[in-house]
Amino acid sequence: MTYDYVIIGGGIVGVSTAWQLKQRHPDCSVLLLEKETQLAAHQTGHNSGVIHAGVYYQPGSLKADFCKAGVDATINFCKQHNVPFDQCGKLLVATNSLEYERMLDLQTRCGINEIETELLTQEQLKTLEPNIQGIGALLVKKTGIINYRLLTQTMAKQFEAIGGVVQLESEVTAMHETPGSVQITICNSQSVQAQQTALHPVNHPDPKITSSPLSNSNARAKVETISTRFLVSCSGLMADRCTRMLGIKTDFQIIPFRGEYYQLPAKHNGIVKHLIYPIPDPDLPFLGVHLTRMIDGSVTVGPNAVQGWKREGYGKINISLRDIKDMVLFKGFWKVLKNNLKTGLVETYNSWWKPGYLKTVQKYCPSLTLADLKPYPAGIRAQAVMENGDLVHDFLFAHSARSLHVCNAPSPAATSAMPIGDYICNKIEDQQKA
Repeated sequence: MTYDYVIIGGGIVGVSTAWQLKQRHPDCSVLLLEKETQLAAHQTGHNSGVIHAGVYYQPGSLKADFCKAGVDATINFCKQHNVPFDQCGKLLVATNSLEYERMLDLQTRCGINEIETELLTQEQLKTLEPNIQGIGALLVKKTGIINYRLLTQTMAKQFEAIGGVVQLESEVTAMHETPGSVQITICNSQSVQAQQTALHPVNHPDPKITSSPLSNSNARAKVETISTRFLVSCSGLMADRCTRMLGIKTDFQIIPFRGEYYQLPAKHNGIVKHLIYPIPDPDLPFLGVHLTRMIDGSVTVGPNAVQGWKREGYGKINISLRDIKDMVLFKGFWKVLKNNLKTGLVETYNSWWKPGYLKTVQKYCPSLTLADLKPYPAGIRAQAVMENGDLVHDFLFAHSARSLHVCNAPSPAATSAMPIGDYICNKIEDQQKA
């Protein structure tokens, strides 16, 4: 069969794009491919679950524009489809004079981006959050929390309801572009139970578990080739490998960074009323270790940012020889390592030395102890890095005559998934008209 559109990647950006493409072109066939047993198995299902308001982003950047539109789009979708969310607000807490100056800069940026904020004194901070200490804070009321995996699954149901097709356990292993189509080779292991699990997953006490139980007796592996008139890749951690499959010049590489979390015991579920964030270093792309109220009522601590040695490695020790080889042969990796050596060593030290991690949290929440930091699954950030060592901070796209690739979709991609999908649909239409 030849499809009109095939989307690779069942994360929130891929699902949003597929859903919106099908809405725009109801008579076209749209197929979404995902190699895992359920949707949102990687970055979408391994983040803090925050609906970001857009505090940090450069005015005029795609990140700033997408995030601002994404907050309202996400909340409107949740209201329409009964997806739980909570706009509990966020406090950015300054603990010293340097952080206070950076906080004022963030307030100015928020004003330019038309994000409502409130500057709090030390006394006002203590009144709002008795367990948090700082010399001042910036309150962002629009920030919220959500389960992005559930949001993605709900969006996928809407996609299927209007005729879209979701195909799981379908890993793309090769692609070839001709003047009229893109041929896609897929290795899949299909199971009736697996297909049902995607949109109706097995309940699990850990919402970040990435796979669901399958019946091996129902599974059958096969290789097939399908064709599409236009391909869209939203493949996240594998974005660079997808561009190379089609022979597209690729001057970037995905470098994985692990974000490690802890969860506080249930007795601390009420330790904060808001999300508590440190003031970030403007020279780094990571926001720092924060306290996050989760939609299930629990509170997590994290993430840090350490070098990953496996693109899909969520355990404590993860090694992929292929992923390591790709990194060490990429000159941009060594430049990033050199430019961020001090920060990287500190993050790695804190990763292995739990008291060091705790110290970063006690800076603004001194009552927490080592015993309060309970294990919780890690996440992986797919960071695009250019050959010259520059970290890509905004969205990055590549294309061929019959394909469009989302090469970098940085945080807040989950918040911004709907406007990103709309933007991708516009780019597809412009490209097809050209």
